[in-house]
Amino acid sequence: MKLLLTSGGVTNAAIHAALVRMLGKPVAESRALCIPTAQWGHPLCGPDGVRRLAAAGPASPHLTGLGWASLGVLELTALPTIDAERWVPWVRQADVLLVDGGDATYLAHWMRASGMVDLLPSLPDTVWVGVSAGSMVMTPRIGSWFVEWPAAPDDRTLGVVDFAIFPHLDAFPTNTRAHAEQWAADIGVPAYAIDEQTALAVVDGAVEVVSEGRWVRFG
Repeated sequence: MKLLLTSGGVTNAAIHAALVRMLGKPVAESRALCIPTAQWGHPLCGPDGVRRLAAAGPASPHLTGLGWASLGVLELTALPTIDAERWVPWVRQADVLLVDGGDATYLAHWMRASGMVDLLPSLPDTVWVGVSAGSMVMTPRIGSWFVEWPAAPDDRTLGVVDFAIFPHLDAFPTNTRAHAEQWAADIGVPAYAIDEQTALAVVDGAVEVVSEGRWVRFG
């Protein structure tokens, strides 16, 4: 699987160009599934955010509203009640999975419980576009700083990549570089702090920083 790990989505021309390179074809010819699951685990998210994501267009211009050839919604919490023979083909037919933010530990839980995490190694050409928690879920851990789901046993996530991500750099009063440095001191793995204009493109284990904004690497 190819990973485009962002803080705010496909927010500028550089990130868009990286996405097209990873897809190997234009966005307008690519089939997308969006995954809103992480939103349910965060106290500041809910039905309105999921509606905006699913509605696409101007409501979500940096993710679902990019002009995909087709766009569907895949809710991971529903998959344990559906035969894999039904939903796995939906995933295999998609060129890209658009994974929105929320709580990364909640998303990691449902990635495992749904069986989605076991499917990922068989999707070498599929592009995973993460936003915030949708990116952080691929890291080994997120730090207690970002755990909002009360039932989370700890801050561990999927560990698909070997680095951690501090998103929304300078977007909020609690996401300054000083906060990122404090977070990174305890995270125990190499880490990146990225703003809304930055993405980490990961292909075959190689990491490329794609940015028209600000970012910092720790460790």
